[in-house]
Amino acid sequence: MDFDFSDDQEQLRDAVRKWVDRSYDFDRRRAAVKAGGFDRATYGELAELGLAGLYIPEEHGGMGMGPVEGMVVMEELGRGIVLEPLGQALVAGGVLSGYAPDAVKSAWLPKIAAGEALVVLAHQERKARWRLDVCAAQAAQQGGGWAVSGTKSIVPAGDHADAFLVPATAGGRIALFLVERAASGVKAQGYNTMDGGRAAEVAFSNAPATLVTQDGLTALEHAVDVGIAAACAEGVGVIDKTMALTAEYMNTRKQFGVPIASFQALRHRMADMKMQQELARSMSYYASLKLNAPADERRRALARAKYQLGVAMRFVGQNSVQLHGGIGVTDEYIGSHYFKKLTQLELTYGDTLHHLGEVSARMQDTAGVFA
Repeated sequence: MDFDFSDDQEQLRDAVRKWVDRSYDFDRRRAAVKAGGFDRATYGELAELGLAGLYIPEEHGGMGMGPVEGMVVMEELGRGIVLEPLGQALVAGGVLSGYAPDAVKSAWLPKIAAGEALVVLAHQERKARWRLDVCAAQAAQQGGGWAVSGTKSIVPAGDHADAFLVPATAGGRIALFLVERAASGVKAQGYNTMDGGRAAEVAFSNAPATLVTQDGLTALEHAVDVGIAAACAEGVGVIDKTMALTAEYMNTRKQFGVPIASFQALRHRMADMKMQQELARSMSYYASLKLNAPADERRRALARAKYQLGVAMRFVGQNSVQLHGGIGVTDEYIGSHYFKKLTQLELTYGDTLHHLGEVSARMQDTAGVFA
């Protein structure tokens, strides 16, 4: 099997890396955090590179690429700990392309690809505890259309988004709807997240909605799996940069007149971190390659990947702080921001224990238990 990236994929990686290095330095990121955690101009620059339309077919103005290209892009954005939620554009592009009726595709996909519309997934509820089949939000037909009522939590850039993909229960089953933020009955209360980004609590009160698909749970599971793959790839990029920062610090910080990188115990710690880094990378590849697999196989693979990434992100982040000492958690040092990003990503789309439970539940028939 050929695991090499194609020339086009390498060129895409290079373009995103150059943008991060030239246009998204630490000062620009800090300014965005102080301004609220989301910068529409920065998101527009990502869209100009074609990244918002990565999963959108060419006939709708997108690039028509696939999961491997998405993984390459998210790794590079992870290295720069870019705040703007490009992963949500991948989710929206993939879900609308695969499940929405033609009229919805024509209305929204070109705007998403051009960066004119930010559409985000609003699915988390306080009582759901990351379970996708638990949905208190309700939808009802109203005047020839639909209306949605309910509250969704931790919606990425929820008070800046132009529209939401909202699962809601209709007729005893979960359906998926598109609701515009400017619609009547929509209220978003924004706040900063741990990593400096932006999220919101979004309340819907008989908000006019457009039906995306009646088979909402299937579409929602696919959307979350796209999001998990993006988060895994982003985590690999954050881990890569965290490792580089830690190695650089250990080679410059001296104790007893020698660099601390010469201490055997600390070198062993870095070796353990390196093992977790490579495990994370391999499982991120696995996740991306399984995105187009049948649903059951895809769900198993993404749970395994998110579990391993959770373990690796926690291990690398915490050990990096230990190896840095006090400076590792100061706001002025960029390493602390990588640590916070890793901590947040570990919780995104379900924490490590949740996905360990998912892995366990999905291997009951092959766990080697004899009757």
